[in-house]
Amino acid sequence: MKKDLGIQQAVFPMPVLIVAAYDENGKVNAMNVAWGQICGSDRIYLCIGKGKKTLSNILVSKAFTVALADRPHMEVADFFGIASGNKMDDKFERTGYTAVKSDKVNAPVIEEFPVVMECEFLEELDTEHIHGVVGRIVNVKAEESVLNEDGKIDVLKLNALMFDNSCHGYYSVGEKEGQAWSAGMDLMK
Repeated sequence: MKKDLGIQQAVFPMPVLIVAAYDENGKVNAMNVAWGQICGSDRIYLCIGKGKKTLSNILVSKAFTVALADRPHMEVADFFGIASGNKMDDKFERTGYTAVKSDKVNAPVIEEFPVVMECEFLEELDTEHIHGVVGRIVNVKAEESVLNEDGKIDVLKLNALMFDNSCHGYYSVGEKEGQAWSAGMDLMK
């Protein structure tokens, strides 16, 4: 029997995304965004609240990068979520991480994260119920160490972090359980 739990953020797991952008002076800021998702073949949507430093940077620079946080970089990924660029001028510098300018968009690529999407800003969504940005993914950069033999990102090699909204934990990907577009084929008969 199911038990009523009331209103909860019951979508599990959520990706741990590190969004980075330059401000008007070329200074790097990065934030941890748990509420983000692919929303088209070359589109990404990020729920970013008004007043966030990274949001204002995106609106100025018209570009951003989205890195997939992984297990080895969990401490810095979490720091990017708990520290505010509006209150901490040296937020990025405190990590000791390296940012290089993307050769595709006007945004920083954080070298330490193994997978980074380079994105052009498309639009800001600001409605009564939601606020965020949509970007067009123009390129994905990935370390060879996280690629499979076909040159695709291997989620087990990546060891990507996932966020649990309910208990506020970070988890990493486990074993592959099945093949999409195949596991349910017997029910098609």
